Amino acid sequence: MNTSINVFNNIVAKVTFLFNKLKIKIIKSTGRTLAITPEHTISLALFKQSQGIETKKSVWEMFEPKCSYKTLVVNMNKLALHALIILQAIMRMNRDHAHTVKHTDSTDIPVCLTKNGKRHQTMKDFATWAHGPKGWYYGLKMSITTDLKRRLLAVRFGTGNSNDRETFRKMNKDLMGVFVADAGYISKDLEREFYIEHKRILFVKPRANMKKLATEWQINLYNTRMMIELNFRSLKMFYKLVTSLPRSVDGYLGNYAYALLAFVLR
Repeated sequence: MNTSINVFNNIVAKVTFLFNKLKIKIIKSTGRTLAITPEHTISLALFKQSQGIETKKSVWEMFEPKCSYKTLVVNMNKLALHALIILQAIMRMNRDHAHTVKHTDSTDIPVCLTKNGKRHQTMKDFATWAHGPKGWYYGLKMSITTDLKRRLLAVRFGTGNSNDRETFRKMNKDLMGVFVADAGYISKDLEREFYIEHKRILFVKPRANMKKLATEWQINLYNTRMMIELNFRSLKMFYKLVTSLPRSVDGYLGNYAYALLAFVLR
């Protein structure tokens, strides 16, 4: 338990620092005063994600905050918007100090087990059926851009069947550097439109059946794509990005926001 408290206190220190740095002030004008501060509520949510804890109930039982479990859940979901403000600020800072080499890719985000997809209701207005690396799933798609040092620069959620190339255009329109992507982004139009002389270029790894020669340095560049795969693996395995437990849209979106923020604050 002492270790958990130390981890939590470290998260609180980071969140408090960012609240002050970004001059975030949350004023509750009506009703009773919050039993725990917004900083501590967000920190509890980040602790849950960073420690791979499945449910908010487990965190509530572990720390026994001076509020009901229902109140904690409601406040965590409400404050997810402020978590996104912090996440956006960190990504802006990352972009200012980003490595020249950058990677963009997408990953599937199921919202339930495949067998439950036809009956799923909570995320029905956002989720779609799509085919991913592991087969069919019902859910969303998350695209991210990171640099060679694994820093998160941009993130975008879409339906499971959203167009990766269109998403690439939108999320990277203000970024510069050498971009590396997999075969799913093959498009002469995209490569031509994205190119800015001396500022920006896109290298897309050719498919195995394509007759396209690559130089040694291009092969080495393509091989750096494993870095973004490590980010996806970390987010899913260690930060509980994928979940089917929330009972509201706010719960799902809050889970994604806190997972991403916990990841960048690691």
